[in-house]
Amino acid sequence: QLIARAYGAETYKLPFGHHGGNHPVRNHDRDTVEITSQNHGFAVRAEGSEVPGAPGFRVTHTNLYDQTVAGIAHKELPIVSVQYHPEAAPGPHDSAYLFDDFVALMEARNPS
Repeated sequence: QLIARAYGAETYKLPFGHHGGNHPVRNHDRDTVEITSQNHGFAVRAEGSEVPGAPGFRVTHTNLYDQTVAGIAHKELPIVSVQYHPEAAPGPHDSAYLFDDFVALMEARNPS
């Protein structure tokens, strides 16, 4: 939410917050569904795969319970974000790839 807001996107209060360790999320880039742990009461406003007010951002993940945004990424800049707990301790590890992807993103920006 903070990244989206910092770039000009709107957020809104959910009628029912997302709380618990069993929220199915669709990863649009990998064409998979992940079981996630969530704890938030607001969401980023989106129109399809676009994030109005935040040029260059696209929706990467969608909560399958209510179709709210669960992840965004910038189309050109190295900015990615999800609105759930990818560390998943002690829950499911469906999103563990996010840490590998983040390290790869940093290595690509600063090869040693």
